Amino acid sequence: MPLFPPATPVTVLVDGRPLAAYERSYVAGGRLFAPVSPLLTRLADRLWFEGDALVVERGSRRVRIPLAPAFAGQLGAAYVMMGPVLRALGASVRYDPTSRRVTVSTPLRGAVTSPTPFNASAPSVAPSAVFTPPEPATPRPVWTGSPLPRRTALPLPPPRRLAVSSPAKRSRRR
Repeated sequence: MPLFPPATPVTVLVDGRPLAAYERSYVAGGRLFAPVSPLLTRLADRLWFEGDALVVERGSRRVRIPLAPAFAGQLGAAYVMMGPVLRALGASVRYDPTSRRVTVSTPLRGAVTSPTPFNASAPSVAPSAVFTPPEPATPRPVWTGSPLPRRTALPLPPPRRLAVSSPAKRSRRR
């Protein structure tokens, strides 16, 4: 006898893109369940634990989800009901039972735009002096006491060749 009722796996689309997850989302008892790890970590701004509860924050909205003590700190193993949590975070959730597809739509955040080009005739703020103190000088080390022996070998000068002359050669030179 199974411990859980048979669950139907579903596909989750977040803003039109499929949610990649190792653990599948499913429908059981008329409720949509999804693992915390890919769903809420993708949609939330911040996640943290307060005791046995997971706190999820997105923008100005905050949701507190009680988790079983066995799942505290394990985001991949914990499942949450998708509908109430995502609606509390400001997203809309729609389920299509024929295609077994959940569509999650998040409200747009502020649009990101590129900066405007530099305009020399536009008013600007005059630059102001910033006080930066000079860096202090690094003190030089002072060696005191007897010198230490040198640890590297000194190169020896090349050997000198001595010319050996015979007495006959000496007499010719004179």
